[in-house]
Amino acid sequence: MPDAILIAGVDEAGRGPLAGPVVAAAVILDPAHPIAGLADSKKLSANRRERLAVEIRARALAWALGRAEAAEIDRVNILQASLLAMRRAVAALSIVPERVLVDGNRCPALTCPCQAIVKGDATVPAISAASILAKVARDAELRRLHDRYPRYGFAQHKGYPTVAHRDALRRHGPCPEHRRSFAPVAAALQTLIED
Repeated sequence: MPDAILIAGVDEAGRGPLAGPVVAAAVILDPAHPIAGLADSKKLSANRRERLAVEIRARALAWALGRAEAAEIDRVNILQASLLAMRRAVAALSIVPERVLVDGNRCPALTCPCQAIVKGDATVPAISAASILAKVARDAELRRLHDRYPRYGFAQHKGYPTVAHRDALRRHGPCPEHRRSFAPVAAALQTLIED
C-alpha cells in the first residue's frame, strides 16, 4: 500500500474583529495518531479548545502559525491579509505538505496543490485542528493586548464588534492595534478629528 500523502489543513481566526492580527494555522496530522474530538473551533468551549490545542501541538506531524498585523490588514484588505497569513503558516511548516486543504472558498497562492472546502473546519480533521490552533493563539494574543490596553475589554470580546467594544472605541478612540479600514474604527477616528 502506498504511503499516505502529506495533507496540511489550514484555517484562520480573526477576520471579523476590529482589532488585532488575523492568525492562521497549518496542521499536518499524523494518521497513525488520530485526535478525538476535533471540530470547528467555534463549536467548542474555550477549555476544550485549550486542551485540544495542547494535544494537536504534541501529536501532529507538523504545525505552524502565520499572521497578518492590523496595519497589513488596512493596507491590503482583510481577505488578502487572511490569505497572506495562511501562506505564511504553510511556509513555516517543518514538513512540506503535498496538498493543502483550506477552510472557506478561497485558496492562498501556494507552491503545492490547494483545495478550498466550505465549512471544512467542521468536516476535515486537519482543518478543524488548524481552526483550533489559530483561535487559541489569537485569543491568547488578545488577552495580552488587554493587558496593554485594558480600557477596550479585549480579554472579553477578543476584538469583535460587541456593544461594549464599540462603546469603548467611541469613548477612547482607537489604539494602535485597531484596524483603521474597518467602518466602526474609521467612524471613531472621524469623530475624534471632528471634536
